[in-house]
Amino acid sequence: MKSIKNYFVYIFVSSMFLFSNQVLSQESTSSLEGKILALDAKFWNAYNSCAVADFKQFLTDDLEFYHDKGGLTETSDKLISLVKTGLCKDPNVKLRREAVNGTVHVYPLNNYGAIITGEHLFYLSENGKNERLVESAKFTHVWQNENGKWRMRRVLSYDHQQVTENSKKSSMTLSLDAMKSLLGTYKAPNTGTVTIFIESNTLRIKAGRMNSELFATSETSLFIKEAPLRFDFAKDVNGKVVKFTVFENGKAVEEALRVE
Repeated sequence: MKSIKNYFVYIFVSSMFLFSNQVLSQESTSSLEGKILALDAKFWNAYNSCAVADFKQFLTDDLEFYHDKGGLTETSDKLISLVKTGLCKDPNVKLRREAVNGTVHVYPLNNYGAIITGEHLFYLSENGKNERLVESAKFTHVWQNENGKWRMRRVLSYDHQQVTENSKKSSMTLSLDAMKSLLGTYKAPNTGTVTIFIESNTLRIKAGRMNSELFATSETSLFIKEAPLRFDFAKDVNGKVVKFTVFENGKAVEEALRVE
């Protein structure tokens, strides 16, 4: 009986020890997440304001920055130099980064530091004009804790995709007759030949390398989702479509006349 009693005491004490370790682990993870998120916010604040002098405190000297379009950049000095001569060169051009809610997560990296991952969007503003959404991407940053000093040592930026406000715009379904009324070949002074055609029951536009599906907000106003372009079609007195105007970011940039 004594051995059985001792066994249950052992189980009880062991369970309490494991429970306390779990609580401490949860508290530690929560504390780590708060620390990394705070550092992450400070870094991106420096990025958005082009405070290049502040970058160094967040990066190790032997930084490795991997970009799916630009490849590998080694050392923080090299990266900072690229930011100075690129992103932050023209004060009239501002790029703002914003995290996508619900996508940012922090994970502990035992005996090293932490990893933060997520998705973000980039907004461009030029010459004081309203900013517009231009790109989305994913990121993974490895933070190193060296004697209490936290800095990023490895940065991965990938899955960059061109994004526009059009990608979120709602559209209506055009009747077959409405689509047919737009079909034809058009000529624009800069773009050249533009073709409106139907493929697999969808209306499409082809101009040079662009071959995109058209989405409608009315029978004469259409847009594509992968670029900030809108096409407003005009009719003659007989109701026949004779031309369309191209709008880029809300500004009329070109007119295309129907030739056949």
